[in-house]
Amino acid sequence: MALADSARGLPNGGGGNASRSGVRAPPEPGTSGPGGGEGFPEIVELNVGGQVYVTRRGTVLSVPGSLLWRMFSQQEASELPRDSKGRFFLDRDGFLFRYVLDYLRDQELVLPERFPERSRLQKEAEYFQLPDLVRRLAAAPPAPTARFAGLLRDPSVCADEPPVGLSYLEAELPEAGGGGGGGGGPGLSASPTSSRSPSGGPLLAPSLSLDAGGPGTGRRSGYITIGYRGSYTIGRDAQADAKFRRVARITVCGKTALAKEVFGETLNESRDPDRPPERYTARYYLKFNFLEQAFDRLSEAGFRMAACSSTGTCAFAPEQGGPADDKIWTSYTEYVFCRE
Repeated sequence: MALADSARGLPNGGGGNASRSGVRAPPEPGTSGPGGGEGFPEIVELNVGGQVYVTRRGTVLSVPGSLLWRMFSQQEASELPRDSKGRFFLDRDGFLFRYVLDYLRDQELVLPERFPERSRLQKEAEYFQLPDLVRRLAAAPPAPTARFAGLLRDPSVCADEPPVGLSYLEAELPEAGGGGGGGGGPGLSASPTSSRSPSGGPLLAPSLSLDAGGPGTGRRSGYITIGYRGSYTIGRDAQADAKFRRVARITVCGKTALAKEVFGETLNESRDPDRPPERYTARYYLKFNFLEQAFDRLSEAGFRMAACSSTGTCAFAPEQGGPADDKIWTSYTEYVFCRE
């Protein structure tokens, strides 16, 4: 027996009582539609590919006719698949679903700069039957434009060459005996066909950024190093007694301006207060101790991991006042992030 049109594409089928004539308006949160929607709580927990999301039922019902709208208004809660903890399960990309959920909340598309998963996110939007989101993702993203010229090389730059599309002013070194600086000193005159620095690159002023956003945007290229000291204990039964990673503090090393841009109010500056923006520091640390949270902030700011290193030591627990047979492992790890 063929399913009704409104039931097509729903997990486990369902929705057989839905009308064939058109899409029904979503019911109010906490109520049930004529064809289903019974037994759903006001706060919905979703397990999407192993990533857990918590949202209001009204949010998943915000786009009539979408897959989620049909699941949570046309079916009963008992018909939908759940994980071992009772959360509604969707076998989709858990990372990309965050952007789908953001769209459901306010019907706007906001993606990080240089977002590399645009085509995959478009497929997710097609699966969840969100035509407006599909249309926005299919449109070509705006190309970055250079807003200024005369960029001079910043000492904190991690790229060998400036980004494509940026123009810069090269400085012409005067010939021997040529004029330029007052009092017979060596001078520099601006010229679009000038020579390069001794390293082979253009001479760039240290006060300006190589980021395409231009001056005043607070975005510049550079490095940030994240470090943490962790520990864990392994007892007699390594499987049962292992006490996994404990991170006491996450340190931040790099230029002050970059650290403040990425971590904002979560950055603790108490050990190195009033540090000038262009100076470097190795004494900042974060007010939270979740490494993944720090990685998320760096990724959203356009940073990518460039390198990492780690060292570890082992000591028997009695030396630390613990059980006789336990071993305590301590490690120090650093991750180097770069934004080009």
